[in-house]
Amino acid sequence: MKIIKANEVPKLIKDGSFIGIDGFVGIGVPEEILLNIEESYLKEGKPNSLNIIFAAGFGDSKTRGLNRIAHERMIKKVIGGHWGLAPNLGNLANQKKIEGYNLPQGVIAQMFRDMAAGKPGTLSKVGIGTFVDPELEGAKINSITKEDIVLKLNILGEEILFFKAPKLDIALLRGTTADEDGNISYENEALFLDGLHIATAAKNAGGKVIVQVEKLVKKESINPKLVKIPGILVDYVVLVEDMKNHMQTYGEYFNYGFTNNNAIFNANKKIFKLDERKIIARRCALNLRNETKVLNYGIGMPESIALVLEEEKQDKKFIPTVEPGAIGGIPMGGLDFGASFNPTCIIGQPAQFDFYDGGGLDMAFLGLAQCDENGNINVSKFGPKIAGCGGFINITQNAKEVVFCGTFTAGGLEIEIEKGKLKILKEGKIKKFVKNVEQITFSGNFAKKNNKKVLYITERAVFELRKEGLTLVEIADGIDIEKDIIANMEFKPILANEIKKMNQNIFFEKPMGLKFD
Repeated sequence: MKIIKANEVPKLIKDGSFIGIDGFVGIGVPEEILLNIEESYLKEGKPNSLNIIFAAGFGDSKTRGLNRIAHERMIKKVIGGHWGLAPNLGNLANQKKIEGYNLPQGVIAQMFRDMAAGKPGTLSKVGIGTFVDPELEGAKINSITKEDIVLKLNILGEEILFFKAPKLDIALLRGTTADEDGNISYENEALFLDGLHIATAAKNAGGKVIVQVEKLVKKESINPKLVKIPGILVDYVVLVEDMKNHMQTYGEYFNYGFTNNNAIFNANKKIFKLDERKIIARRCALNLRNETKVLNYGIGMPESIALVLEEEKQDKKFIPTVEPGAIGGIPMGGLDFGASFNPTCIIGQPAQFDFYDGGGLDMAFLGLAQCDENGNINVSKFGPKIAGCGGFINITQNAKEVVFCGTFTAGGLEIEIEKGKLKILKEGKIKKFVKNVEQITFSGNFAKKNNKKVLYITERAVFELRKEGLTLVEIADGIDIEKDIIANMEFKPILANEIKKMNQNIFFEKPMGLKFD
């Protein structure tokens, strides 16, 4: 193992190299390494024609993370789980200046493990019936992306997807501490992610492993149980020079509560006003039962469900999880997304997706961006914007129950609540319930085939996925089905024989009196 500076890393990377990079939003990102690679390319044009693979998207939607290496001719090919935080990569793909694939986050995480073991790829059911399926788009982002890296096979009478794995030349990773033998510990990292498997995959393929750390210690001074990447895998260690390039998350330099379970939560509680977000979150919370113990909340609208449970003093009855590996605690949002405050446990990302893919989640709450008459959901592509699927497909395809939640329309929706009745003051400009979704991120047909229970919850209506199609089952008091619902959809939903009124307690300021005994 050799200790080097970040500005020496670009010289270690040959043009055309295939690079595995770790990170989740801002967690675990080797920022100083990426910064120096970017500076080298902008000054000298090297390294160039790089191929990169990452499981979770990382960046701040501006300049950090993957945005640092999103330059024309610097990148040739991208295989990624989520693209939304690196819009410049998406722009290059839209302009057909790079080849691009969007695979499920969990598939790539498990693929790193398979690559480490020298396997040619990964077998998974995740993605069948979605844009990942080779019978649809094969996970290709644009027309210049020609190679088929997703194949559909029949194994023991079942359809299975095979995801072809690349061989890594370089691994770019991050830890907290390195000893003189290159053993890496993660004590200040909010997540473990895929570091061990990416390092093993690169090393076993004859590649180089480069790890950014914040401190160096003498050999044999790290507790062996804390070592997450053994020194036998590490070629170079970069001691960070500027801690702003080694923040625990993009929102925090260091938060004790992200790595421990005995911290005091000092967040200033905002008044959780009764608006469309709270209405939706409350209706979602009513769907919980004693047997739905282990949950996943997506980012955005679903985060409000935890606030409702806290307000109702029922938050301790359930165990939230976050896809990159945190279990228990309070899942964070924004630039801290991925971390949990006072987590019960933190495991590696591949292990978390093993749990998810095997059906371990009792219920998952995910965003509702676009829905069609077959119950398909799109959260991954909107016109020229490439958001990517992230862990959405793994979670929604395999959780025992799935709830999609969001406003009925978007872009200027205004509502009023009076005496428990909902009134639409101004309709949103964008219809979310469309004839055909732009891209299938969740397959309603695959869900029906597997008898999955699926709900679609908005501030004014609740739909259920039934064998005959998307079915309206509840409306809010004060809502007219024809004027407020059907007129704002591109298709007419199936109407249940008995359309119920949404629970009246949702529409009053006081707590609902939610109890799980």
